[in-house]
Amino acid sequence: MPKIVFLPHAELCPEGAALDANTGDTVLDVALKNGIAIEHACEKSCACTTCHVIVREGFYSLNESDELEDDMLDKAWGLEPESRLGCQARIADEDLVVEIPKYTVNMVSEGH
Repeated sequence: MPKIVFLPHAELCPEGAALDANTGDTVLDVALKNGIAIEHACEKSCACTTCHVIVREGFYSLNESDELEDDMLDKAWGLEPESRLGCQARIADEDLVVEIPKYTVNMVSEGH
């Protein structure tokens, strides 16, 4: 069973977290199931960038991004080569280390 280590984020998980994940789960779903409230304004439909994450380790084990995700990521704040949308990044069998960016382009938190 792969693990996801979420690096500390001042608001969402101040102490960080090490979570078990199932192959095929998305990074966002694992976070949400474990109380890490990453924003997802479009309800996981790949229509926004609020669930933008940076995969610090294990990036190449994820499913490949498609053109729609890449186009959305171009609008993300703090884009890096290892950036993915949490709602689209499906976990394979390798452990991940994930950073949640400090900011999103969302002006108002949805408060899911």
